[in-house]
Amino acid sequence: MRVMKLQKIMVLVSMFLFAACTEDIVIDVEEGDPMIGVEASFTNELKHHEAILSYTAEFYNQNEIHMVTGATMYVTDGIDTMYYYEDAEQPGHYFTDLVAGTKNTVYRLCVEVHETGGVVKRVFAESLIPDNVESIDSLALKHFNGNNDSIPSVFMRDTIEWLYPYFQSLPDPNIIYMPRVSKNDTVISDSLRLTMMIPQGGFAGYYVNGPEMQENNKEIPIAYFRRSQLRDGDTIHADLYSITSDYFYYFYSLLMSTGSNPMLGAPANVSTNIQPEGEGVGWFFTASVVSGNTVFRK
Repeated sequence: MRVMKLQKIMVLVSMFLFAACTEDIVIDVEEGDPMIGVEASFTNELKHHEAILSYTAEFYNQNEIHMVTGATMYVTDGIDTMYYYEDAEQPGHYFTDLVAGTKNTVYRLCVEVHETGGVVKRVFAESLIPDNVESIDSLALKHFNGNNDSIPSVFMRDTIEWLYPYFQSLPDPNIIYMPRVSKNDTVISDSLRLTMMIPQGGFAGYYVNGPEMQENNKEIPIAYFRRSQLRDGDTIHADLYSITSDYFYYFYSLLMSTGSNPMLGAPANVSTNIQPEGEGVGWFFTASVVSGNTVFRK
């Protein structure tokens, strides 16, 4: 009898706990003054480089993002200065003239925002355009050189074609490559979770995907395609970005924080290279880029 009473008590306690888990919990988040959010890039590509400026919002805010307009923004290497100009049709979006950065050069981004009441906010960031390989020698679409090729093939009920780049990597083990792949000018790796990072580490100085890596079954694909979705003549393009380790850690912290449960997930504060501390968030991204193409043939 006592055992039965104890079991009933345990069941009641369990029911109470499960019921309690269904209640909404509102966390009182301490809010501060809005900061300037910076998403800016500058590479060695000859193009119009883009920067996006916005204000941070309160944690529970569901309203439209407030963009930063009328800002003065430029990037400099201490000798040359390149300005970003606001797009008349896209408030908060700024572009440089047609210009290219230089590898192994540190650039400083400066932003000045004039707000109501005569308040002027200034933020800045510095970042290096790192060295990169001379070129991507070739790209190849083929089956994965390993025993687990059947896993995605079976899961997708399709043959998987993996994209392999071939190039002579740099001897610096701290170099990190970030490939970006497109098919017929449509980027297929434009989301956080589809973006790939390749730290060289012990493979620094190797000819990537060359005979030595093939012998050790260490080939590195940078994208995959379902064969049924490939057509004869499709153009596959790959950009290989050489990025800084700071950006690698920023990207990782952003990935782990995006879409996570604040009660169970990663910390809400994502790293930033925007200074002064507490005035801005986001990242000033610099990279050097090389590119390659291949055409799919059935």
